[in-house]
Amino acid sequence: MAVLGSGPAGFYTAYKVMSSIENAVVDMYEYLPVPFGLVRFGVAPDHPEVKNCQTKFEEVASSPRFNFIGNIDVGKGMPLASLRDHYNAILFAYGATKDRKLGIPGEDSVKGIYSARDFVGWYNGLPEHAGFVPNLESGEEAVIIGQGNVALDVARTLLIGVDEVRKTDMTEYALATLSKSRVKRVHVVGRRGPMQAAFTIKEVRELLNLPSVSFRPIDPSLFPSSVTKLPRTTKRLTQLLLKGSSIPAAKAQKAWSLDFLLSPTQFHSSGTGSDDLSAITFGKNSLLGPDPFDSSARVEPTDEEVTMATSLAFRSIGYKSDPINGMKDLGIDFDERRGIIPNDGYGRITSLSSDGTGIPGLYCSGWVKRGPAGVIANTMEDAFSTAEAVAEDWESKQPFLAGGQGWDALKLEADQRGLRTVDWNGWKKIDAVEIERGKAKGKPREKFASVQDMLSVLD
Repeated sequence: MAVLGSGPAGFYTAYKVMSSIENAVVDMYEYLPVPFGLVRFGVAPDHPEVKNCQTKFEEVASSPRFNFIGNIDVGKGMPLASLRDHYNAILFAYGATKDRKLGIPGEDSVKGIYSARDFVGWYNGLPEHAGFVPNLESGEEAVIIGQGNVALDVARTLLIGVDEVRKTDMTEYALATLSKSRVKRVHVVGRRGPMQAAFTIKEVRELLNLPSVSFRPIDPSLFPSSVTKLPRTTKRLTQLLLKGSSIPAAKAQKAWSLDFLLSPTQFHSSGTGSDDLSAITFGKNSLLGPDPFDSSARVEPTDEEVTMATSLAFRSIGYKSDPINGMKDLGIDFDERRGIIPNDGYGRITSLSSDGTGIPGLYCSGWVKRGPAGVIANTMEDAFSTAEAVAEDWESKQPFLAGGQGWDALKLEADQRGLRTVDWNGWKKIDAVEIERGKAKGKPREKFASVQDMLSVLD
């Protein structure tokens, strides 16, 4: 089986397939020289415990039936059709590589508007964002549009003292930029209410517990009158939000708020020849339905508007998967609207125009299968579901691809195409140097933020 992507979706599916099918061999392709996807490049630096899953991934990679093939961009450097001829199955587990846009006036022309995905990739050392330099010195106000956990990660990064993250694996260039930040107030804005928000208890609690940071109380009318009747998790989150922060505003150095029922309609520049962000206009929403406190309640716009003055904004409304070049050659109709590979819900890839019958030997897992939602535990469950479908199909002798010698057969083609690959031993050498670089700064590691620097370790 070829696995495209070395994040949690790829590794957990590989683990389960190798456990379930005797003598199964997995070749894992990754476009960077280093593995782990969003575990390395998406998890907040001050959440090192979330990266503990790498221990399991290391265990998977230690198997003689596993091969890591880094620094190959399948679909660009290596045609997807070349893989089809040498495997029984191909698993697409490459995640979501783009972020969704708002599509409102000023989004592409006004300066000071950033993607949360780019920001997170930047402070985590993702090579494609190494040149991304957010201007955090333009003013004291920041607005984050979106209320998922990534939005709260961005808020926490802007509000936390830089000394608190110096001993994490945050990149040195990010620490230098954050140390000059003038941001003192952060508004995290969502189009629905607190009972429909996507953030989780842990992320809210961390923000509420930040020293010298106050939280603006939420309008009590946005909550049901009887909190005790709510489901356990919802009740805990609601009680946390209602309790708020113990730091009074008068004694705080910084502040943050959760602003609900607002949809952005326009970004404004300061004018007079400047295209720097000065304000954002939001349309006010009202909750629909018989129960506005239901987690699935929707909203409708009203005629009211509100404008927030700010010189800094982050868009955090979700990630999006893109198709890989050559998918159509394999019969895959990528669902552009939903940003996923069409599948039967268990990971068997189907054609959009078919009756739901799977395309033999083609599977998907993770965000490219179900959309960019959930935490690593959700991705693990989803990956196991796909792996069970692969094993079930194999045991019941369903049609697969023709098979072949896998990477052993493709090595020659990679050489002919001038592709330089990195195996697991190569990654471990890069890993060791990053850890050594980090020791000098009292950090767990200092990441290389360019592919060239990663490869130079191997020269």
